[in-house]
This record gives sequence, C-alpha cells and structure tokens, in this order.
Amino acid sequence: MSVKEKRPLLEMRGIVKEFPGVRALDRVNLTVREGSVHALMGENGAGKSTLMKCLFGIYEKDAGEILLDGERVEFKSPRQALDRGVAMVHQELNQALKRSVMDNIWLGRYPTRWGFTSEREMEQKTRTVFEDLGLSIDPKRIMGTMSVAERQMAEIAKAVSYNARVIVLDEPTSSLTEEEVGHLFRIIRTLRERGCGIIYISHKMEEILQISDEITVMRDGAHVATEPAENMTMEKIIRLMVGRELSNRFPEKSAKQGDTVLEIKNISSRYTKVKDVSLTLKKGEIVGLAGLAGAGRSELLENIFGISARSSGELYLNGKQIFNRTPREAISNGFAFLTEERRATGIFGILDITENTTITALRKYRRWKLLLSDRTRRLDTDKMIHRLAVKTASRETQIRTLSGGNQQKVILSRWLLTSPQILLLDEPTRGIDVGAKYEIYVLLEELAAAGKSIVMVSSELPELIGVCHRIYVMSGGEITGEVNASSTTQEEIMTLAAKNV
Repeated sequence: MSVKEKRPLLEMRGIVKEFPGVRALDRVNLTVREGSVHALMGENGAGKSTLMKCLFGIYEKDAGEILLDGERVEFKSPRQALDRGVAMVHQELNQALKRSVMDNIWLGRYPTRWGFTSEREMEQKTRTVFEDLGLSIDPKRIMGTMSVAERQMAEIAKAVSYNARVIVLDEPTSSLTEEEVGHLFRIIRTLRERGCGIIYISHKMEEILQISDEITVMRDGAHVATEPAENMTMEKIIRLMVGRELSNRFPEKSAKQGDTVLEIKNISSRYTKVKDVSLTLKKGEIVGLAGLAGAGRSELLENIFGISARSSGELYLNGKQIFNRTPREAISNGFAFLTEERRATGIFGILDITENTTITALRKYRRWKLLLSDRTRRLDTDKMIHRLAVKTASRETQIRTLSGGNQQKVILSRWLLTSPQILLLDEPTRGIDVGAKYEIYVLLEELAAAGKSIVMVSSELPELIGVCHRIYVMSGGEITGEVNASSTTQEEIMTLAAKNV
C-alpha cells in the first residue's frame, strides 16, 4: 500500500497564527497518515515549530481546524493533547534535572496505591517501556547526570509511555551518535508498524530521505510542497526550502593562519574525564574537536573557559601563561564560549533580544559608572540583527519566541560584541537549517579572516571537514589523533574516535 492510500490520522487545515508584526503561519495544511513518517522541513523561522505548538496546545491558532481520526479537536494545553494521544518531543529538552528518570517520565501521573505514589510500580512500568524500546537506562538515575543523548532517548520513551498515536520529534538526532541514530530509527519503524503517525522535524537531509514516507516543505510560514519521499532529492529539498539553488554547502577557506595564539599543555579536569590534553591554535585558524558522545569535547571547552575546575595543566595565550579560573577571567582574557544547550545555558528566555545581545558587554555601555546607555545598546543590537540576518519583528521581541537558529545567531552576536580573540563554539549549528548553517559558516570564515581563532565542537563530521583547517579527535577524555581537514576522511576520524571506547 502506498503512503497516499493510508488513512489520514491527523489533518491540519488552513492554520493561521499571528504574532505582533509577524504572520508566522499563513493558511498551512498538513496531513499525517496512519503508520507513516511525515517529515516537516524548512529553514529556521519557516514556521515548523509554531505549527506544532498550535497542534499541541502551546499556542492558540487564529484560524483553521485540526482533525484527529476525522474528529475536530481543539487542544487548550499540552496535557489535553497528551490525553488524546498526541505527544511532542521538543528539540530543547525541558526536564527536571535533579529528579530521577522515572520521575520525569511519570510526572503528573504517578502510579498510586492506597492513595500513595508507588515507587515500585513506577520503576516496573519504566523498565517495561525501556525494554520495549531496547533502551538500557537505569530508571533511578538522576536526569542531570546523563548526557544530552541519553536524556533525548528518555524523552522519546516518555512520549511512547502515553500510548501516543501521533508523535512529533523535533530535531531528535541533533545530539545523537551514529549508533544512537540507528537505534532511534529502529524505534521509529516499530512505532510506524504499530500504526503511529510520526512527524519528524530535522535539517539532516540524509536522515529525512532515509526514514520518511512523505515530506512537507515550509517557507516563510507557508506550505510550499508535500511529496512522497521517494520523489525527493537533497537538491530539490534545498531548492524548495530556500527558494534558490545552494550549490556549495561550505564557503571557501580563504583565511590565512598566523602564529600560535593559544597553547594548551597537558590539561586534566578535576571532576570530568578530560585528562592530559594538549593542543595548539593559530591566529586565523578554525580547529575542530571530533569524537563520539561522552568523549569529553564539551568538558574540554568548559575547562578552558573556567567553568569546570582544572586539576593540572597550563594555558598560554600569545606566549604568556593565563589561568582562566572563572568565566569572568576568561572573558577578560579575550575568550568567548557558545554552549551546546542554548535554551538551558545560553539564552535568557524572558528577556528581549537587546538584553540578550548586550548582556556580556555591559561595561562597554556604562555611563558615569552607574547608568547604562540604552541608545548605544539599541544601536549595537540593530547592527547585529542586520549583520547576522536575525529574523525578528523587533529588538524588543522575547528571545524565547524566536526559532532555534535565530536564538543561536543572537548568542553569537552577544559574544562578538565582546571583541573576543578566541571563540569556543560547542555545536554552533545544532538544530539549524541548511541555509542558516551556510550563513554561520560564512561568518566563521569571516572571523578567521579577520584574525580571530576558533575551536569548534561538532557531531557532524562533514561540517568539521568542510569548515575547519585542523581537527583533533577525542576519545575517553583524551586526544587520540590530529588530522588535516583537507586530506582526512570520515573513516579516519571515526577510527580515532573509537580508540578508547
């Protein structure tokens, strides 16, 4: 049976959503069929997440209708959607990190016995869900001690525990290794065989073409096309998404490298697995950090920036020893750090774009030691919005209402205003579409050409090879190899990444 012959499970017709000054959704249609995977694609700001929030009861739509199993529904809250079998796994995880995994899964619906929460039954139910999905996670483990990838899989298990018939996966593989992606795809195929409708939002086109039955493309809040996946190619998807041809995925590497500006000698971390790491960084150079999940890449950047305690090792900037004992000291030494989890540790969600853009450079705006120059802050924010092409109604917009890619641009703007010499970037293009990714790549190349130096963590090997000059590979907290990006292969990097596993 072809996908077009399958029964519609979910229908969204003529959905309209407006925010002040912006029509985020303009009469959008989406049909998800029983036992199918429907990919939803588009650039950041195209309206994908907004459409899903209208479905899930987070936003109230301004026009249109939603049908579930042919019945018109109007969810006023996520709980109503969940009770009707519609679940959503958000890209930005929102979990109770100090509670156990099973607490997070059953929060708000704890199994009880004689009026009291039954820990034993909750653990048993959690293990049953995990075994069904082939997950080896301890239900009693504290959520905050797990990697982003493990937390992502736990969140997917939570959605399945609701016996959901429609499951929305928003960038589910952004923090997963290749092996974990394969596991996720097995789970998705199992759910599809049970008759579930999966809405799969991702910017990774190879994955989309591999797992999807149908693909819908959105652009600027409007529906552009819906086609069977077998009729789509990467080039066609890009053309539909951006409205133009995008022949090169990466800009030409034109920046010239100078002398060594940063030297790291035998750094080990007191509380993380980083041990005896040494590397160098030249002026105008982009150096990549590759490795599997848990290799210690993020922990190394946090160590350099003074977030985590160092047990041994030395840092040298332009030949002079520095210490970076705290982030404040690192910033004063010309370092900037973009974190992997922008919603949890990057943005101030309830503040506007101006506050988020200028917050790390407040000293620059001080007048008479007491007051801040709002005029100068607004001017700098407007310059950054224009420079990085941030899609927003105004600088007064709360940053939490922006798409993930535009939030990332604002965070980059924040650090650029501090005029850093060294940029430490942890997954800078995570959850960003192909068009916005290219804009970020161009910006990084421009910064390198202007003499800035960049250390960049990425889980996407083609990205590291396409953007970086050299790549250090980590495994088990150690550097297991250094390769030249212009001559290496993904196979060589993966071999080094698996060395200490």
